[in-house]
Amino acid sequence: MQRRRYLSALALLSAAMIATSGCSYTDADVPVRGDRTAAASLEGMRGQVLSKGPYEETPALAGDISLTPDEVAKVRSRKATAAISMHYTGDDWTAAQLAGMQKQFDALGIKVIAVTDANRKPEKQVSDIETIMAKHPDILVSIPTDGVATAKAFQKAADEGVHLVFMDNVPKNMKPGNGYVSVVSADNFGNGVVSAHLMADALGGRGKIGVVFYQSDYLVTQRRYDGFTSTIKRDYPGIQIVEEKGFSGPDYAGQSLVAANAMVSKHPDLAGIWGVWDIPTEGIVSAARSSERPDLVITTQDLGKNVAIAMARQRNITGLGAQRPYDQGVTEATLGAYGLIGKPAPPFVALAPLAVTRDNLAQAWREVYRSDAPPEVQRWLHP
Repeated sequence: MQRRRYLSALALLSAAMIATSGCSYTDADVPVRGDRTAAASLEGMRGQVLSKGPYEETPALAGDISLTPDEVAKVRSRKATAAISMHYTGDDWTAAQLAGMQKQFDALGIKVIAVTDANRKPEKQVSDIETIMAKHPDILVSIPTDGVATAKAFQKAADEGVHLVFMDNVPKNMKPGNGYVSVVSADNFGNGVVSAHLMADALGGRGKIGVVFYQSDYLVTQRRYDGFTSTIKRDYPGIQIVEEKGFSGPDYAGQSLVAANAMVSKHPDLAGIWGVWDIPTEGIVSAARSSERPDLVITTQDLGKNVAIAMARQRNITGLGAQRPYDQGVTEATLGAYGLIGKPAPPFVALAPLAVTRDNLAQAWREVYRSDAPPEVQRWLHP
């Protein structure tokens, strides 16, 4: 009965947020676990974006980015082309981003002429951009692998008149309205905050925890780390971060497995571990299993297939903060069209975080990917 009362309150809050934000949200956004402090904190975050832009810009909401029918007709008449330069591909996040972009570009009559994968190597992305520029695209959507090493290549593209839209981060010294149209991002700080509240909820607000972070100068993961650690330290005095270990890749899961094993060995009373995104967290889950610690609480960011399966099977992962990559891709393509027709664009656009637990996993998957959860997930949710 208590959970039903909470959900009724959440439904009323959802209606209020829809009325004020211009974006649609569902009960998948905020699961209720029973800890009143954590539940109240998650309710208060509903539809809110906590991150600032690369130059501390106030975020515009993705739901406010749109084109009128006349503007769509104008875009379609241009018969424009677009290219996409990814830092890497092959995971659920990039697949959803690409699907959202492709669908929106198709709807706008914009032909995608190239999609590249830099395999997280800046020098490869520079080469990819040079190859793309030989095709003379009108729009380039990209996430820089390294803001410094790729800056000249992106600036050259901008100087040649290409309309640039960035995901999550921007190259060094490039400015909105001059070097690029806009940057679109998940609320990475907010997702870190969400995963902290979910950790506290699962632990009952008490316990010793470890942190596995990405040891690289990368804005996205740094903001997740800041969101998680600052929230734990500020809001949950009963939770103590006793160990932090970084990894640099490229074997993200393997290095995180080693880090988590070391933490569990050093701190037998460790109650939980936080992972900075889903792939490293797969290694943390493996460490929990090999250490015979089914009680170890794990929270993270990003709703990948493998962490979703672990959550469905009740294998350590109790909650995560999810991005909305499909919607982000749609927004990026739309902003490319803004540049094409000279429509003023906000410099920074963000999407609110989505709190996910086993209770709302199937619903959250549909919201994130616009499709039903994979059979491997559904079979454990509905045995």
